[in-house]
Amino acid sequence: MNYEEKKDEVRNLFKKFKGDPIESLIIVDAIQRLGLDHHFQEEIETLILLQQQYYEYDIDSNMICVHKYQTLHDVSLFFRLLRQHGHYVSADVFNKFKGKDGKFMREIRGDINGLMELYEAVQLSFEGEFVLDEANKFSSQILHEYLVANYTDSDWSKMLLISNKLRHPFHKSIPRLILMTERNFKDFGGRMNDSGTTLRELASMDLQMRQSVYQEELLQITKWRNEVGLANKNDLKHARNQPLKWYTWSMAILIDDSSFSWQRVEFTKSVAFIYLIDDIFDLYGTLDELISFTEAVNRWDYAAIETLPNYMKMCYRALLDTTNEIGCKIYEKHGYNPIDSIKTTWVNLCNAFLIEAKWLASGDLPPANEYLENGKVSSGVHVLLVHLFFLLGHGQANFNRPAGAVQLNDINQIISSVATILRLMNDLGTAKDEHQDGKDGSYVECYRKENVGLSIEQAREHVNDMVASEWKRLNKECFFNLNHVSSASSFIKASLNLARMVPLVYSYDENQRLPVLEYVNFMFFNQDKTTI
Repeated sequence: MNYEEKKDEVRNLFKKFKGDPIESLIIVDAIQRLGLDHHFQEEIETLILLQQQYYEYDIDSNMICVHKYQTLHDVSLFFRLLRQHGHYVSADVFNKFKGKDGKFMREIRGDINGLMELYEAVQLSFEGEFVLDEANKFSSQILHEYLVANYTDSDWSKMLLISNKLRHPFHKSIPRLILMTERNFKDFGGRMNDSGTTLRELASMDLQMRQSVYQEELLQITKWRNEVGLANKNDLKHARNQPLKWYTWSMAILIDDSSFSWQRVEFTKSVAFIYLIDDIFDLYGTLDELISFTEAVNRWDYAAIETLPNYMKMCYRALLDTTNEIGCKIYEKHGYNPIDSIKTTWVNLCNAFLIEAKWLASGDLPPANEYLENGKVSSGVHVLLVHLFFLLGHGQANFNRPAGAVQLNDINQIISSVATILRLMNDLGTAKDEHQDGKDGSYVECYRKENVGLSIEQAREHVNDMVASEWKRLNKECFFNLNHVSSASSFIKASLNLARMVPLVYSYDENQRLPVLEYVNFMFFNQDKTTI
């Protein structure tokens, strides 16, 4: 059976389960987990809209409830999928699982499948949804206790499934990368049987088709690096000059649509310069040299090259050349040139890097809030998301201003939240990046300086709480405040993927290797063996 025939077979699954609301949601969940949802957007949206009829106020129980959905697993799945697709569902739907004492009932403690799905659902919480905060603590605690109590259980597949859900809940991970890295996708709620086989077969075919696209894009990046002189080993020889690592960000962030090929290539170039310029500030430059480099970027003038030391010249020239070319390409594709907005992001980034360099040179740590505000800029997220915004064609609102289109100012909260998540998780220091011997300081250090006597563990717990709160703000912005702007959907998905990439990129194993890069290597260089 060929690729298109296999897709038709999956479409028939929607028809097969159309009259069964629960099975329909399980199909959608499985398709999303396998990264196939971009093929079936119309079918999925139709199904999700049909699901809304089951969400109602029950007079008898005086509760918001989901008609036809009785189990913890099914209510949790309903909540997660509808909220994920921009349809508001009150957190009060979980009150039915609470007793008269206001606590979650003891009888659901043994429902491990339901608790796993509850844990998945609470990842889409907004600020102020206290019932979801309780559900998060309740489900997480019991699942961890279950793992400890059953660590000798012969059903290792179930143990692995629980462990992976706790480490990589669907909403805060990139399923295709987790699926391939962990090889952990065993079932789809235990209800699909042959349908699961059909989906896995299509996912394998889809991945094999994508591989050739990804390989060609990586070749383009490597060729570009050589052409602009960034492959010269005499300059920045200790820098992270790694095309595969650069490209991994682009591939993961724009993984939801294989048609975004030229966008992935151009976006990778911005990732590359963030890595290289960060290394200039962290590993190479004296303070005077860094001041000169920052002044040159502010000038944005080729004549400024002569003010720079030799090892900076090639990077500076390539930055100007590449940024100008990206602006021209966006003009060719979308009809406007956002060069001024893009230049501003590079200026702001280098200014933020310089502020950190001056802090380091002085030996004085700034107040934690001051460090974080500057750190959000130095994270590079603003550079990345502004590039993405224009590469995906959303900038017409800033130039032609069509009604209803998203504007650059509309994404400020998304940029702020993603930048906060990246900066704080980076600063947690879960692993030391390879070849990085520079010292940037961290929010943890600044916070402990302000709170004398606070242990590292307490400071890290505080930072984890801040990250959790920022995810709630990001959720509300993406799934409530901006979900009515259909044209922004591709940008919202990409922004969420950027936040989701953070724990993957900073989660080194005991050998200082990144599992996500291990998989990317496997995918590129073992094409005939890549199956699901």
